[in-house]
Amino acid sequence: MRVAIVENTKITHHGQMGVALHEAAAKIAQFTPWADGRLPDVGEHDALVVFGGEQNARADDTHPYLPELARRMAAFTAADKPVMGICLGSQVLARAYGAENHIGTAPEFGWCGVTLTGAGRTDPVMGALPPDFRIFQWHSDTFTLPEGAAHLAHSGTAAHQAFRIGRATYGTQFHFEASRAVVADWNRHFPDLVERLSPGWLSGGHAQAMAAHGTQADAIGLQIARAWVGLI
Repeated sequence: MRVAIVENTKITHHGQMGVALHEAAAKIAQFTPWADGRLPDVGEHDALVVFGGEQNARADDTHPYLPELARRMAAFTAADKPVMGICLGSQVLARAYGAENHIGTAPEFGWCGVTLTGAGRTDPVMGALPPDFRIFQWHSDTFTLPEGAAHLAHSGTAAHQAFRIGRATYGTQFHFEASRAVVADWNRHFPDLVERLSPGWLSGGHAQAMAAHGTQADAIGLQIARAWVGLI
């Protein structure tokens, strides 16, 4: 299988999604449109993964490729080629289908609780998960649910944590790819930022939360990634 990966920022970790893709012997093509504007052609790939970034989904002035990225995500979907949008990727996917992006209204950071909806409990990707679970979050924005999308998961802060469009196009606000190793590397790269988001995170909050939730979150993230890869 040929899978296109869009990275929206300089430091991007494939994490559990990368594990699942390599297990499936996927041929991966990486795109960095924030640097060169290049985006994948739907005819050259079997699936598309769009990762997160520090920009918001409407930041066309600083990231002018975003409208075209939204169109490409919709084009992959129209061709019945699986799409996975994570964090910013989910927000751009929602934009692609006419939803509203709400900027700065729903901050979450750390291993936070997520609850499946009724549709989520029967979904091909989400359905085998526990009805309530902890998974890593790092975002401040949210979005309305695209018309016709299946609402799969919610949290107390962000009502739309996961959704599906059609057979195999998914958006997840949460970072299911963020394994314990990924989070540790984010700590190293962004110490000042994570401390502002969660005071005391580096001095003990991270270790305590990781011990309580990290192992299960890693397993859930890999389960999501493998189930989605199975749809390609």
